[in-house]
Amino acid sequence: MRIALTALLAFAAGVLLMMGLTRHTPPAAGPGATTTQAMPASTSTAPAGTDTGEDADTSSDNWPPHAPSPEQVMYAQRGMVHKALENLSPRVAGQPNLYVLAFGGDAGEDVFRNEAEYAAKLFPRHFGATTHVMVLENNPASLDQHPLASWSNLETALDGLAGVMKPEEDILLLYMTTHGDEDHNLLVDMDPLPLDQIGAPDLADILNKRPFKWKVVVVNACYSGGFVPPLKGAGTLVITAARADRSSFGCGSDSDITYFGRAWLVDGLNRTPDFMEAFRQASGEIAQWEAKDKLTPSEPQMDVGAGIADQLALWRRHVVPGPAVAFKPTAPAPETHTQ
Repeated sequence: MRIALTALLAFAAGVLLMMGLTRHTPPAAGPGATTTQAMPASTSTAPAGTDTGEDADTSSDNWPPHAPSPEQVMYAQRGMVHKALENLSPRVAGQPNLYVLAFGGDAGEDVFRNEAEYAAKLFPRHFGATTHVMVLENNPASLDQHPLASWSNLETALDGLAGVMKPEEDILLLYMTTHGDEDHNLLVDMDPLPLDQIGAPDLADILNKRPFKWKVVVVNACYSGGFVPPLKGAGTLVITAARADRSSFGCGSDSDITYFGRAWLVDGLNRTPDFMEAFRQASGEIAQWEAKDKLTPSEPQMDVGAGIADQLALWRRHVVPGPAVAFKPTAPAPETHTQ
């Protein structure tokens, strides 16, 4: 369900420049690259003046020093989404096209930005002109480069894509990467902006309201298997990084990419354009890494709805994969300062 109300967004925009919002700080990441993608215990931003009991009297906003202000960022979103839609490459007529929407939800770790921006490079470079990519991401270093990964921007972007796609032919690929919790909610965070969280039923409802006949939905988060039941159906391929009751691994401040992002995006899709075969290869690779690190297996999940395998095969028929696209982490965000 939506955690923050629309009215709160409007209120927050008016007062952000005058008053500080209590900062929500996720727990510190564990050592190494095996940190799970579980959502921090608290995922909402307290209204201005709220005493959270954790040094609330001394807390204040942290914001990148050379970025637009929070209010400017908030009000720039609609224009940024429309510009991103206008910058999509032209549709190739006479064959299925693939439209990729990458969603990096948590601004607290660069790993999610890395995956979203890598997807934006991989698909058009490796799979050619029938692939079109748009990025929504939360990160202090890209506030003026990409629209925020927010509930509202997700809906606006999907509406825009529905307007340029051919519903009987083209395929939507939604790749979501962030933290997840045991109740199957995805963390959507760009502190101090009060962004809504997205649960499994929410995502299903968002997609069901739009006319996409063919969909590939990839949820890379802990406990993401809980997204399979509400999302699965005819014409839909659902892929998740973990079982409904398991963590996935590889996020954290010491990691550049998650286990699943490395195995499916970088390794799998550079070897094969078949998303399902890439999943099978990635699952085996992840199991080996987890066994080596003595981790509880995440057990990634896949559900193949009626017809989607044939439609993806029809898309692949026109694809001549190019050279492998190397993964390179994006530049880290600059140090924040206290306003």
